[in-house]
Formats: sequence, structure tokens, C-alpha cells
Amino acid sequence: MSEFWWERADLRYESGRLVFAGCDAAALAEEADGPLYLYSAARIQANLDRVAAALDTTGCAHRIYYAMKANRNPALLAMLAMTGRCGIDICSPRELDHALAQGFGADQISFTGTGVSRRDLAHLLAHDGLTINCDSIGMIRRIGEQTPGRAIGIRVNPARGVGYGDSERLTYAGARTTKFGIYREQWGEALAVARQYRLRVTSLHFHVGCGYLNDQLESWEAALAAGLSFLDDLPDVRVVNIGGGLGLPHRATDRPLDLALWAGLLRRHFAGRTLEIAVEPGDYIVKDAGMLILGVTNVETKRDTLFVSVDGGFNLHPEPVFYDLPCEPVACAPRGADRATWRDCTIAGNINEALDLWAEDVTMPPLEEGDFIAFLNAGGYGAAMSSDHCMRGAFQEILLD
Repeated sequence: MSEFWWERADLRYESGRLVFAGCDAAALAEEADGPLYLYSAARIQANLDRVAAALDTTGCAHRIYYAMKANRNPALLAMLAMTGRCGIDICSPRELDHALAQGFGADQISFTGTGVSRRDLAHLLAHDGLTINCDSIGMIRRIGEQTPGRAIGIRVNPARGVGYGDSERLTYAGARTTKFGIYREQWGEALAVARQYRLRVTSLHFHVGCGYLNDQLESWEAALAAGLSFLDDLPDVRVVNIGGGLGLPHRATDRPLDLALWAGLLRRHFAGRTLEIAVEPGDYIVKDAGMLILGVTNVETKRDTLFVSVDGGFNLHPEPVFYDLPCEPVACAPRGADRATWRDCTIAGNINEALDLWAEDVTMPPLEEGDFIAFLNAGGYGAAMSSDHCMRGAFQEILLD
């Protein structure tokens, strides 16, 4: 039994120092001299293999599109392209160019975007093999005007959704109307526009939320069934893209998503259908394969709170503040094993904003200026969402073998 909930074979303490992907985390941070993202290529491939193995049990043809928006590090993408195990999901023309530059072919790329302009479409439509999932009736019309007769996908909104911890901020479809996809109420109009331009609807797409775990699988199954009900009007569909959103533990109380149970639901709902299942995991592939290491700059008690300040802020990884998806703080080289010396503290970033807190009331070992803290589960939606707010956006990234 591991002492810490997050420990695993490739992430654990050895001789009092945090080791990740066979490397001493603090030693790498000292060489970087500033905020450092570390990614494990082996963990990424293991996560990808796990999803593929689960899909193998569905009895259906299947494909995986890695969601680039989770992490667009060039070395990471090139590694994924070289494996040949997955395609890539994109949501902008620049992401298309980036995917092509890192070795993915147009026929390995699926585009699902929102608010897509004519300028965007002109860029996308120049690549015949690209799968384009239409998010709105207007997008269907604009594609029809530019390339009548083209094959398209349609993203629908099943009005059922789910997210990590049932968070509304992570739910893309549900009781509250969202901007994503075409609802049943507008479905007839969407199909009429497609027919008007002789567009062939060969794929169906829906994405209902992010970070779901076992407790949300019942709601996810309901959303899956609602999404598949649109197939009744789509005789030419050959691929159903169920989106992404597969979650992983962020807190000690979370349990890993049961992929066997998840795949069993797919097997049940796709039984008897000659369809290919497509899935777009991003977080699940990269999140727990990455960490952000920040140096301690100050340790000081203010009133009744012990503040540990670090040399990076929420602009480097906005998810904890935006979506309440915490990055577990772990001391890279804790002093002593006596838990009696550990204290509750608040870990604060270096951005001049009240929201810039990495963790509150978290129990940590004694820390001093010059120590390093690793923030786990930082491989997804960290560097990719970062900004240069307060001109403190500089960081390094290393992909470890």
C-alpha cells in the first residue's frame, strides 16, 4: 500500500526524493532555473494503450483521436504521430497546421470547432482528407456554399451531459443551453441545409463533458443513448465520435475510471450496429503524465496562515482556478519523514491577483526558500492554456523517455 494516494511505479519517493519517469525531479528543476513542465513519454503511451485495449473489447472498429488542445508540445505530438496508434483532434486552423507539421496526415485529423469563420473554413477545406464536424447550421451552410457534395460530420447536442464531480463548468450539454452542437429542435433544419447542398453526413459527433469518473457513468450512458438517437435520420453515417472527457483522479477521494465498465457501455449501445467508434481523449492521455515544478521563494506566516510562495502562478496552469481541477502539490525533497512536523499551509503563486492560489489548507512537510514543489496532474490543459499575464509566462518543457 502506497503512503501517498498518487504514488505509482513511475512516480514515487526514492531515498527521500521525488522520482518521475526514472528522473530526479528536483535535480531537473535546478538545471531549469525557473518553472518546468515534465512529461513522461512512457506514461503517455501506457495511457493510450489502456484506452485502445478497452476499445478492443467493444467488438467494434474504433479509432482514437488525441485532443491536441490538452497539450500541444511539439515533441509530445511528434512522438504520438510516430507511434501510429492514434490520430489527432483539432479545433482551429493553426492546430491543423501544427498537427501536419508534427507528422499527422490530413486523413488522421478530425476537426471539431465552434464559431468557425469563413476564413477558418477556407483553410480547413483545402485538405480533402480532413474530417470536419459541423457545430452549427450556419457552418453546414457555409461548407455547402464552398464545397457542395462534400462529406461532413455533424456535432449534435443530446441535452444530456456530465463532468468531473458533476461540475456545471465541465458539462458541455445538459439542462442549461450551451453553445455546442445542434439540438433536436433544430435538427430538421440542419438536415435540410445539408440536403440542399448535397452534403453527405458520414459521421456523427457529440461531446458531453470533461473529467467524468465512475460516479458519473450512469449520466454519461444516458447522454450516449441520447446522442445515438440522432442516427435514425443518418443512413450514411459510418463513424460515431463520442468525444472525450474521460477523467482521472485529482483528489485522494477519487477513484480511477473503470475503463472495462466504460467499454461495456459502448459494447451494449453499439451492439448490432456496423459503425466505427471514435473517441477523443486528451486529459486521459497526458494529464497524469505531466507535472509542473516550481521553486519556493518565501515561507512566511501572515496572521494565522502559513503562506508558501512559489515562482509561478495560475497563468501557467489555469485549470485549478477555472475548473476546480487541482494539481496535487508534492515536495520534491521533503525534510524528514516525521509527519508530526508537517503543517497546513496555503501555496501562493507570484501573480498579483487574489485568485492566484495553488492550494489552500494543504498539509506539507517543512519547506524553505530554494526547495521545489511538483504540482501533479499538470500534463493536460496547463502549458496549452498558459498566458504571459504580468509577463510571468516563461517556462520550460521536457519530454522524458
